[in-house]
Amino acid sequence: MTIAINRERLAATFTELCEMSSPSKKEGAIATCLKEKFTALGADSIFEDGSASSTGSESGNLIVRFNGNQANQEGLFLSCHMDTVGPAMGVEVLRTGDIFTSKGETILGGDDKSGIAAILELLALLQENKIPHPMIEVIVTTCEEIGLLGAKHLDHKQLQTKYGYALDSSGIDHVVVGAPAANKITVEIKGLAAHAGLCPEAGINALALAAQGISSLRLGRLDEESTRNFGVIEGGVASNIVPEQILLKGEVRSHSTKKLNLYTSEILDTFEKIVADWQSSPATGDKRPSVKFEIIDDYPALAIANDTPVIKRIQKASKLAGKNLRYIVAGGGSDANILNSFGFPTAIIATGMSQVHTTKEQLNLNDLMSLTELLYALATTPS
Repeated sequence: MTIAINRERLAATFTELCEMSSPSKKEGAIATCLKEKFTALGADSIFEDGSASSTGSESGNLIVRFNGNQANQEGLFLSCHMDTVGPAMGVEVLRTGDIFTSKGETILGGDDKSGIAAILELLALLQENKIPHPMIEVIVTTCEEIGLLGAKHLDHKQLQTKYGYALDSSGIDHVVVGAPAANKITVEIKGLAAHAGLCPEAGINALALAAQGISSLRLGRLDEESTRNFGVIEGGVASNIVPEQILLKGEVRSHSTKKLNLYTSEILDTFEKIVADWQSSPATGDKRPSVKFEIIDDYPALAIANDTPVIKRIQKASKLAGKNLRYIVAGGGSDANILNSFGFPTAIIATGMSQVHTTKEQLNLNDLMSLTELLYALATTPS
């Protein structure tokens, strides 16, 4: 398989997209730009769903369809997200040889504009070379970086293809076939305020109870499939006031639903026991601490077997493209988790981005070329 990818066009597209600010919920400008680009590439339909009313974004998700001319071949979709993490305003791209970085104190935006750029180059190649291909649908979501919100509210009933690939993973030459489910957990502990110098015995220190709970729990890697973390603590008014209210925000992740529920229940049981065991004093009277929980089912697990069409197709395409791909299980969630839960098997393809979510983010043009080659093989290899 040979195809003359326009290297400098690909580089220019990537740079243009990165320099278009699109933090989560502020995707209006890039959505408009993408509609124009897909129209110029001959899209048969461009559909913007109504998810903005639920996500708070300036734009809905986009579902773009290229019907192709191979009705006897099974179609596929390619998925990316158009939002980025911050700092994301005023991105200036610096190209040094084949390496793209940010000039200033911002992220680059390769997550996920590397995937979008590769898709646009693929579509340009198919159009200008009049390459036969089956139906290709492009899904571009909003608000991925703040909880996969766009994907969760995607009007997936509009999709006509049955499976596809999310272009959204660091590194290159690997495919993610497994990812954990996750619960977001908020623990609210209420105690009783008191002056810390004049009458501390009249207070119930919510921070002390929170600390006791955290120290009683195993955090980090719990087993080969599961992790647990508390990453945010909020509360207190002043150093001379016994803190009355503390909020803890954490998460549990696991590839096993049973373990996810078990490790989540341990958090609830631990804090409930600490509050129940708290010993009152004459100064606190009949006042007692309390605890409340909020548990959000953040995203379901992703698990794709080797014998499924979505994996067989990329295995065949990678062989024809001369690529040796690794098939791995990852520790994070993405839009692919949500698409799979809707009944659309979705594997995740690495796009070459590195050090994402930092101001040191970078991307190698050679990796972006390699990604485009793989996409071309996926689009043109008989299913």
